[in-house]
Amino acid sequence: MSASPRMLEGLRVVDLTTVIFGPYCTQILADLGAEVIKVEPAEGDHTRIIGTPAKTPGMSPVHLRLNRGKRSVDWNLKSEEGRTAMRALLKTADIFIHNVRSEAIARAGLSYEEVKAIKADILYVHCTGFDQSGPYAGLQAYDDIIQAAAGVASLPPKVDGNPAPRFVPMTMADKVSGLHAAYAVMAGVVHRLRTGEGQRIEVPMFESVTSFNLLEHLCDATFVPPTGPALYPRQIDPSRQPMRTRDGWIAIAPYQDARWLRFFQAAGHPEELQRPELADKDLRRKNMHLMYQAAARIMPERGTDEWLDILRHANVPAMRVNEVADLPNDPQLVASGLFRKRTHPTEGDYLEVAPPVRFSAYDRAERAHAPHAGEHSAELARELGVPVPTKGEKQ
Repeated sequence: MSASPRMLEGLRVVDLTTVIFGPYCTQILADLGAEVIKVEPAEGDHTRIIGTPAKTPGMSPVHLRLNRGKRSVDWNLKSEEGRTAMRALLKTADIFIHNVRSEAIARAGLSYEEVKAIKADILYVHCTGFDQSGPYAGLQAYDDIIQAAAGVASLPPKVDGNPAPRFVPMTMADKVSGLHAAYAVMAGVVHRLRTGEGQRIEVPMFESVTSFNLLEHLCDATFVPPTGPALYPRQIDPSRQPMRTRDGWIAIAPYQDARWLRFFQAAGHPEELQRPELADKDLRRKNMHLMYQAAARIMPERGTDEWLDILRHANVPAMRVNEVADLPNDPQLVASGLFRKRTHPTEGDYLEVAPPVRFSAYDRAERAHAPHAGEHSAELARELGVPVPTKGEKQ
C-alpha cells in the first residue's frame, strides 16, 4: 500500500460555498487529496457557530469536521485588491465551486463566462437550490425548505399516523446534495482529462433530493398509467420499526422468508407461523406486517445482548439501537478506526470522524486541521504574488 500520491492530489479547488451543502462536497474532495482554498466572509462561514467551541469563537465542532484539510482566506471581494487576488487564484485553479445566487455572483464578476475567460478549462460548479431552468430558479433554499418541497417531510406521518409533516432530524438535504456535487465534480475531472475541456456543472438541491427520495418511493407510480400508488410499502409499514427488548431497543431485518422461519424458531415461538394468514411463502410476504407485530410482542422476553447472540447464531440480521453519543464507543467503529483523537494546535483535543471509504492504492493520509477564518489570507496572496487584500465585510 502506497501513501502517495493521494487520489485527487494536484487539483486545486476554490471554494466559495457556505453552510453544509457545498462545504460537505469540498470536504470530501479535500479528504481525497485535493487542495481546497475556502474563501470566507470576515466572520467566517456559518458552520463556525454550530455547536459550542472549546476555546476560540468561530472554531465550532461542526467546523472542525466540515472544513478539515482546507486553507481559509477572508479577502474582501468587493475591493479591487480582493478581486485581483481572486482572479489570480482562479487562474491557478482546476475547480471553482460556489453557492451564490446567479444574480449576485454576476455582480461579483464571477459568472461562468467571466471565470472561463480567466481559466478556459476550469470546472465551474454552481450549487443551487433549484434547477435554473425552472420557475423556482433564484429562490433561497435551506435544508428545511428542500425536505418540505421534495416530499421528505411527508413521510413520517405515513408511518406513525401523526398527520403533521415533520423533518428528518438531520441536515439530510444538504448532505445528500453535497454527495451529488462531489461525484459531479469527479465526473467533470474525468471528462477534462479525456477532452481537455472545462464546463459548467449545476447541482440543484431540490432535484437532487427528489431524485434520492423517489428511487424507491415513486414505486408503482413509475408506470404510465400507474400500476398502483407511489410509496414503497415496506418503508411506510408502521410495524417495521425498532422494537423494545427487556432492557433496551433492537432493530431486526429478517426480510427473506427463510429468515423469518429461522427467526420464530430461534425465538422459541414457531406457533406464530401457524396462523392461516401466514400459511405459505406468498401469504407471509403479503402479510409481513403480521410477523413484525408478532416479533414486537416477543422481543421484551429477553435483553438486547441475548437477542443479538440468538439472532447472530440463527443468521438473522439484527443490531442494537445506538444513541448518537454511543457511536464513538461502538466496537465496530473502534476497530475500523472511524474515530481518532487529534490535537488541534489552538483548540486542543477533539474526535475526528475519518472518511468511511477505503482504497487499496494508498493509505489514509493525515489531514490538516480545520483553519481559523482567514488563517491563510496573507500566505496565499504571497504565493500568488499579489498584495494582501483587506478582510471581507461583516455580513
